[in-house]
Amino acid sequence: MAKIKHIALSTQDPEKTAAFYKETLGLQEVGKVDGPLAEGYYLTDGSINVAILKFKNDQAADKPEGVNFVGLHHFGFKVEDLEATEARLEAAHADKRPQVNMAMPQAAGHRNFEVKYRGPDGVIFDISSTGWVGTSDA
Repeated sequence: MAKIKHIALSTQDPEKTAAFYKETLGLQEVGKVDGPLAEGYYLTDGSINVAILKFKNDQAADKPEGVNFVGLHHFGFKVEDLEATEARLEAAHADKRPQVNMAMPQAAGHRNFEVKYRGPDGVIFDISSTGWVGTSDA
């Protein structure tokens, strides 16, 4: 069974947003990203990775509002068998997002490799066999 291990928020001020969740809810910072697609922070509660991101271009944001989108951007599932899961998604005609399917930065034992799809309702989700930094395997 797939397990939710990742949530990504899109914001215009990742530093302020990350500070809010660290200071008010005690989330721990486990990484920072500043790549061609986005800049921001990775936070965790020890079980789930929360990415706080500001997207750098409309293609990376992959939303009608482009880089101006603010809110829950996508969520991610850790899966046991990436290839088998992709085969099931393809059979279900899930909308694979090739323009944003790029490897995420490597971090402490996790590749953070994600494959992005859209579900039947248009919501973006990732699948990963390696998980996200700061997440538990339980």
